[in-house]
Amino acid sequence: MLIFFNRQNLKGSYTLFLTLQKAISTMNKLVLFTLTSVALLCQTSFAQQKDEVLMTVKNKPVYKSEFENIYKKNNKEVNVSKQALDDYMVLFTNFKLKVTEAEELGMDTVRKFRDELDGYRKQLAKPYLVDNNLNDELVKEAYERMKTEVRASHILVKCELDASPEDSLKAYKKAIALRDKCLKAKEFGDIAGVAGTSDDPSAVKNKGDLGYFTSMQMVYPFESACYKTKVGDITMPIRTRFGYHIIKVTDKRPSRGQIRVAHIMISSKPEDDAEKQANARKKVEEILAKAKGGSDFGDLAKQFSEDQSSAKKGGELPAFGSGRMVPEFEEAAFGLKNDNDISEIVKTNYGYHIIKRLELKMLESYDEKKNEIKQRIQRDSRSFLPKKSFIAKLKVKYNFTEMDKGKNLLAFNKVVDTLIFNNDWKLEKAKGLEKPMAKFADKVYTQKDFANYLWKNQRKQKKQDVSHYLKQMFDNYLGDELINYEDSKLEEQYPEFKALMKEYRDGILLFDLTDKKVWSKAVKDTSGLKEFYATNKNNYMHPKRYDVVLYTCKDEALAKKVRAEIKKGKLTDEKIQELFNKDSQLNLKIEKGIFNLEEKEALQKVNLTQKLTDNITLNNQVVFVKVNNILEPMPKSLIEAKGPITSDYQNFLEKEWLDSLKAKYPITVNKDVLYSVK
Repeated sequence: MLIFFNRQNLKGSYTLFLTLQKAISTMNKLVLFTLTSVALLCQTSFAQQKDEVLMTVKNKPVYKSEFENIYKKNNKEVNVSKQALDDYMVLFTNFKLKVTEAEELGMDTVRKFRDELDGYRKQLAKPYLVDNNLNDELVKEAYERMKTEVRASHILVKCELDASPEDSLKAYKKAIALRDKCLKAKEFGDIAGVAGTSDDPSAVKNKGDLGYFTSMQMVYPFESACYKTKVGDITMPIRTRFGYHIIKVTDKRPSRGQIRVAHIMISSKPEDDAEKQANARKKVEEILAKAKGGSDFGDLAKQFSEDQSSAKKGGELPAFGSGRMVPEFEEAAFGLKNDNDISEIVKTNYGYHIIKRLELKMLESYDEKKNEIKQRIQRDSRSFLPKKSFIAKLKVKYNFTEMDKGKNLLAFNKVVDTLIFNNDWKLEKAKGLEKPMAKFADKVYTQKDFANYLWKNQRKQKKQDVSHYLKQMFDNYLGDELINYEDSKLEEQYPEFKALMKEYRDGILLFDLTDKKVWSKAVKDTSGLKEFYATNKNNYMHPKRYDVVLYTCKDEALAKKVRAEIKKGKLTDEKIQELFNKDSQLNLKIEKGIFNLEEKEALQKVNLTQKLTDNITLNNQVVFVKVNNILEPMPKSLIEAKGPITSDYQNFLEKEWLDSLKAKYPITVNKDVLYSVK
């Protein structure tokens, strides 16, 4: 068996690599240790106790805690016994020998290795540099909100997040005035639907109505306002990245879940002439009659649906919930009561649809849903909240102090101009600004430091209010400095993170060196592989095989005719197949080849000593076999068995390499310490 390795999946933890060695040597289960375990590690702590020396490799101590940590990760379900510890110690020793060799070769000092380890560290550090409690709260909040669907209408007054204070105030006042109008109006839509009122271009058509939606479908401030507002109430202006919203909540209902449907669509647009629309309607009526009459819906979709993306899948669409489809389609889909029910004709702006319900799935449990919600939050507008909360906690932790923020920051208004939005601002303009601006952890951050940050982080962007930009950049600067400082202390503060980084360091070294000495070498060393094959070729044998032609006929009558043509000997098998398949390609199937009994069921049921066997019935068809030759067991060629041969050659190279390392680096193991692992 040849094992192919995915570098991105394998690199990381020597938890993984010890298990990998076990997989290579015994073909047992390969256990993958992934980055998701880091989040769990953030919530645990290592026992603080005296660490004993478990073993030495080249007189270098290896401590019990390292072995114990890795052993317990990979043996959660196994009782600790002397035999189990001894077995695992063999893998651990092999691992340590390889890492020692990599260090002796200086592989831990090359730039490529350091860059790769830095990349992994950034990923591993992420869970430590965010408010995980708030993260969990946001996940729970989103899940609870998913139990309810909200319908709301809104009016938008556009206002960029980086707008000047004057422009923001102007937009806010406009929003307040519109809210007052809505409170006095009979219907919210009477105001929202007036052209020029809302900056949402769809408002003229839908009168501001957004339909039903649930959590994670709107930007977070908008979503929160809707879930906190009673049905019938109108909110005060709500600020999002789009501007100010006046929102009226018009309904709330329990979640309808996710539905999976297939559909057949015949295109018909409002601008089509009457004849074209009538023809489309007639066509869909004929298709509906076939669907209701028992024709396979998927086949009908493949033949007739004009939604090309779904037609080739039998009309099947991805699962969707409220707010994901046009209202007419959505209501018709959720209106189907049972799986496999088929709708009447549904008209939308895209055309005519026939919908078949495939599956309705209600909201999963919190445990089933939470990982998906976590991932969605990372891409959602609320993702900045845990970071913001974490920075606030760091300010307390490190006694953060700002020095006359208003005055020291105001000085930058005189030296920073709109050139910074074109990436043309010169650092020399801030020459002379050196006053302290903030302090934490006994380090002072000056105007000069902030000026350097501005210069390095300037980029081409839309012009905005310089004062607002400077405030935002100053907050970003201090937040970055606090997080960078905390990042630099992770190994010191969290023993589990330090241990994990060592696992990743050693794992990368192990992968690179093993790849060089074993995996890639086994593939590239063609002469060595041939020599290994020549010595061991009797381990890769073909079983007894049969050179045959199999004839599969639709019935006995056809089998009789085929036999007659074979006995005449005038037509090739290809011509025989062509002769009898004129009216249907399913009449006769002919297969030629060399097969063993396991590869073809028919060979197990016929008498292979006959040159032309008797008929048998298999899968409601008639089969007989022409036996050309019987091949006795023989070694497979190198090409035929290259996979398992290469795998065995890898194991051979691995063993030779380990034997040389054991001779090169002296090892001692303290068995008393080993057996104290519980």
